[in-house]
Amino acid sequence: MKQILITGTALVLLFLLSGCSTAKFEAEHDFKVMDFDYTNQKNEQVSLASLKGIPWLAMFIYTRCDTVCPPMTSNMMDVHAAIENEGIQNYKIVGFSVDPAYDTPEVLDNYLSYYPVENESKWELLTGYEQTEISQFALQSFNTVAKKLTGSDDVIHDIKYFLVDSNGTVVKSYDGYSNVPTQDIVSDLKKLAQ
Repeated sequence: MKQILITGTALVLLFLLSGCSTAKFEAEHDFKVMDFDYTNQKNEQVSLASLKGIPWLAMFIYTRCDTVCPPMTSNMMDVHAAIENEGIQNYKIVGFSVDPAYDTPEVLDNYLSYYPVENESKWELLTGYEQTEISQFALQSFNTVAKKLTGSDDVIHDIKYFLVDSNGTVVKSYDGYSNVPTQDIVSDLKKLAQ
């Protein structure tokens, strides 16, 4: 009987410890987001300081994009729905426009209205900066490209989603276009939001 009790206790302890190890978050990146203070789709200021203390998902999009941006935004809606279904409350979704001269707050607000947003207060679509600034910001903060093509409305930008922790550090990135790992994103965000 004593042997069964010891074995049972060891199994319970092993189960509990293995549960703890799966909850550990492992970062893939360590990019510090530069300080910023931009305007969202509601014409409100959003800064790195205002996001401090909460994890957030970032992406680079623009409203005149007719190739990768609509699927990326739609996919982020699916990720957002999964986050809400999981009951996570402490997070934001931040979209940086890579075409700020065209993407005014009104244009961004209209763009978002075409998608089924469950909780719009979680979304911050940002503009209010120069083209050169967003190019430098993307490169220095996210190690990614956002470059307007000469003589065109097109902007080259990454199709990744970036997970930023509550201290403003980019810790992971995911495919945001064709093979979106929704459950991994939700799981990672949940670990950071706790």
